[in-house]
Amino acid sequence: MFREMRRQDRRMDNEEAIELLKKCQYGVLSTVGIDGYAYRVPLSYVYLNNSIYFHCASVGYKLDNIKNNNKVSFCIVGEVEPVPEKFTTKYESVILFCKASEVNGDEKYSALIAILEKYADKYMDKGKEYIKSAGEKVKIIKISIDYIEGKTNR
Repeated sequence: MFREMRRQDRRMDNEEAIELLKKCQYGVLSTVGIDGYAYRVPLSYVYLNNSIYFHCASVGYKLDNIKNNNKVSFCIVGEVEPVPEKFTTKYESVILFCKASEVNGDEKYSALIAILEKYADKYMDKGKEYIKSAGEKVKIIKISIDYIEGKTNR
């Protein structure tokens, strides 16, 4: 169903790819708009229970796109180091092919706490108050991973 990577010699194993997903600070979500155009947006995220979670407002273009077509792609790039004398770049990246859906209840709360732990762990109490006051104004989107592909030139 998914194309094989051309450069198999640069393929990361899934465990390495997951470690990079856990480590990186942001990724780029790709959706398809109702008009057929690709739409990409950088966002903060957390890897949890073999899925990616991110928070967003309760309305917006990416939500409209996901409602229209829940198949999305998510990409992260780890360390990048140009090697000019060899006309190349050392890099590490992961691309995910996923299906997106909104989550609620305990799963929503768990994802919000995981995001808080990743980005603001020194402010947990204040963050929990913020989560409580945000209530329905914030949505959590889960992107369930169908296929993962990590690539490195290190």
